[in-house]
Amino acid sequence: MLRVEEVEDPVPGEGELLVRATATGVNYFEVQVRAGVVPDPLDSPLPHIPGIEVAGTVIAAGPGVGRHRIGERVVGTVAAGSYAELVVVPAAAAAPLDERLGEHRALALLGQGATAVGVIETADIGPGDTVLVEAAGGGIGTLLVQLAKRAGARVVAGASGEAKRRVAADLGADTTVDYSRPGWAEEVGPVTVVLETVGGQTARDAYGLLTAPGARMVVFGSASGNPVEIGSQQLLPVGAPLIPFSLGYRPQRWPELVRRAEELTVRGELDPVIGAVLPLAAAAAAHRAFEARTAIGKTILTL
Repeated sequence: MLRVEEVEDPVPGEGELLVRATATGVNYFEVQVRAGVVPDPLDSPLPHIPGIEVAGTVIAAGPGVGRHRIGERVVGTVAAGSYAELVVVPAAAAAPLDERLGEHRALALLGQGATAVGVIETADIGPGDTVLVEAAGGGIGTLLVQLAKRAGARVVAGASGEAKRRVAADLGADTTVDYSRPGWAEEVGPVTVVLETVGGQTARDAYGLLTAPGARMVVFGSASGNPVEIGSQQLLPVGAPLIPFSLGYRPQRWPELVRRAEELTVRGELDPVIGAVLPLAAAAAAHRAFEARTAIGKTILTL
């Protein structure tokens, strides 16, 4: 259950900033943790404040941080606690806000933009590829559709529901498919790349489409809550490699990937989809939209 409550103001410690938040991003992982679908990596005692992305203005600096940062508009990441008016952010994780982007687009690129750029790079997509983008109506998926098209690929956008399929088509997908329907894979036909983020039976069905030489699957999530499990009876005849990608295992690359996503956006080559902007008090409604599979693009909470 999510509810808004008053708590004591946080105090920045060594190497930390106190940010008066104006916006925070909502991510599906937070919904899964709250619902108990996946374990909380921090094992946080309840009640706790969720959220990992924040935009706002620095109002105080802890020891070891120059006071020149006070008054700076920043966008940054935290381990938890961004669904709040005041957020303590590690100074090293708070970057000056690029005003050309604005805080909503900057939040959309902070984690999801970096992931999308990294996934496309890992998949080594180029002309001649046919790419299946799963969850193509979501925050990462809407970016992947655009990046795969930019790389010269033919894009098949997989999404549940007509609204998400329309968004993917508007972003350049060559064809769309509703993978919540039985037999969806037969509509798609062979592909050379699967960008896998759903897991479970969807992943197994998608893997069966990788019949061309050089085909591969990049795994970067399991939104269904079910792991990506390809049994040897399916894996050995197909032979397509499963390649993992996670920012969590490549934290040193995060700033570079964010910068590349931001540069593409500033140049007009990438357009983050901001699907909903809601007040913080509507956080529970935002989570319900994710659970109902109706959330599109990036969801932002404002303060």
